[in-house]
Amino acid sequence: MEVTLLGTGAADGWPNPWCRCASCSDARARGEQRRPTSALVDGVLLLDLAPGLPPQGVSLERVHTVLVTHAHPDHCSPFALLWRHWARLAGELTVVGPDAVLDECRPWLAPDDPVVLTAVAPGGTLRRGDHEIRALAGDHEVPTLLYDVTGPDGGRLLYATDTGPLPATTVEATRDAAYDLVLLEQTFGDHAHRTLHLDLASFPAQLDRLRAVGAVTGHTDVVAVHLSHHNPPGPELARRLAAHGARVVEDGTTLTARISGPSPGPAASLRAVGGEGSFY
Repeated sequence: MEVTLLGTGAADGWPNPWCRCASCSDARARGEQRRPTSALVDGVLLLDLAPGLPPQGVSLERVHTVLVTHAHPDHCSPFALLWRHWARLAGELTVVGPDAVLDECRPWLAPDDPVVLTAVAPGGTLRRGDHEIRALAGDHEVPTLLYDVTGPDGGRLLYATDTGPLPATTVEATRDAAYDLVLLEQTFGDHAHRTLHLDLASFPAQLDRLRAVGAVTGHTDVVAVHLSHHNPPGPELARRLAAHGARVVEDGTTLTARISGPSPGPAASLRAVGGEGSFY
């Protein structure tokens, strides 16, 4: 499974274009720009419908399924569906997410758009092409899903943004998953906040919980995403995350999730057959 990180930043990116704090100034000095978080899996699954263009050289032409976590505009930017419509692609596109996501997308679809809107709830599973997908519960201000994706070669990914401390049911649902790649949000660094996001105190605590159930193992590549300027400057952030077995990478990085341990996919799967549907 190949996973290209189209963005690794929070809603305002990093650096924030209006800000001159130490973290933003450092990012500008190093020529580093992080877009809102999204990822492309094997060229065919798009995780989150972020605003803005993907990194240079990345094409979305082969995407047949978009998995949207929640209806906040940095993760659900339905205007982007018009870009596909203007390209006049013949193939069908399936957009998957909570009901609120589909409500946001529906007004942006032209009458002849080959787009299928598919509702999913925590615990729901589906197969899209060669990939098995399971939706897990996040803990955020609006209904939010995290996605467990297994590729055709058995490589397995956990995409976990946006969320505060993981619900107990979600941690239990990942028991013995032995993910090859975990993309886990870490938004607020050392900044005091009262939001349902993770920071440099709660991020390692979630990793400890995932390690305790065998979801994160010695072979798991843990990458922090949804990074904001509330974090320390990049080199310091990388050092602190490394102490907890995690890392940061640049936008546009392609990671390979190779199966190297027990990694069973979701036990059951359902296939969309067309039209609007629901998986619960």
